[in-house]
Amino acid sequence: MDYLITLHEDVNRSGDPRVANWFLVRSPLPIIGIIISYLLFVFYGPRFMEKRHALTLKYLMFIYNAFQISLSAYMFYEFLVTAVLSRYDLTCQPINTSMDPLALRMADVCWLFFFSKIIDMVDTVFFVLRKKNNQLTFLHIFHHSTMVFNWWLGVKYVPGGQSFFCAMLNSLVHVVMYSYYMLSSLGAWIQPYLWWKRYLTQFQIVQFVLIVIHISYGHYNNCDFPSTLSVVLALYCLTLLVFFSHFYIQAYLRKSRKQS
Repeated sequence: MDYLITLHEDVNRSGDPRVANWFLVRSPLPIIGIIISYLLFVFYGPRFMEKRHALTLKYLMFIYNAFQISLSAYMFYEFLVTAVLSRYDLTCQPINTSMDPLALRMADVCWLFFFSKIIDMVDTVFFVLRKKNNQLTFLHIFHHSTMVFNWWLGVKYVPGGQSFFCAMLNSLVHVVMYSYYMLSSLGAWIQPYLWWKRYLTQFQIVQFVLIVIHISYGHYNNCDFPSTLSVVLALYCLTLLVFFSHFYIQAYLRKSRKQS
């Protein structure tokens, strides 16, 4: 117990001092609590809804998805513009821990990106309330629960630098993804126009490939960026690459073979 207390105190004192007092950043305990609550909801939520009618939530989902599109587009813009104005180098960009306005602007959008991963968990809430339990796949749950902690590490220790590329690209992917979700929430009449769903999955897979290449290039060229976090992020994205590729094969390639 003493070791855990000491570890917690050490973690609280570590990280980028500029963001130390920002909401949910200093201690990992609130984030761990959010993740545990999320997993408990995933486990008990379907059991709670088992004997209840599924909720429609059509208009609420439309508003939520429209909000997510706007938020993701804003974050992509902030990452891109701030990186360009700061003259970021795609091959190797050390983190700027100064109080320079552009460095703080990058830290701000990194925090917002981290917080957006908590908002993304609402996707799961809608699945449960609508009794779409087939959507509660291992990939979905793993992705949502781990992204929060992954980006808590990002905003606490590296709010900028090399990590910007991952967040910027993911924000762009989410613009497309939530656009699909928003259109899909309109009902059955629009489904024939959503033929491009498989290309959304391809876009998600490509993003992980690009992120791994970007991180690996900087790491093996001794970029002045925390090597441990680079390795962790690369391995995490490789894991997601495997999971999303497996989903794509199961959902599209094997399905096409069966139909032919």
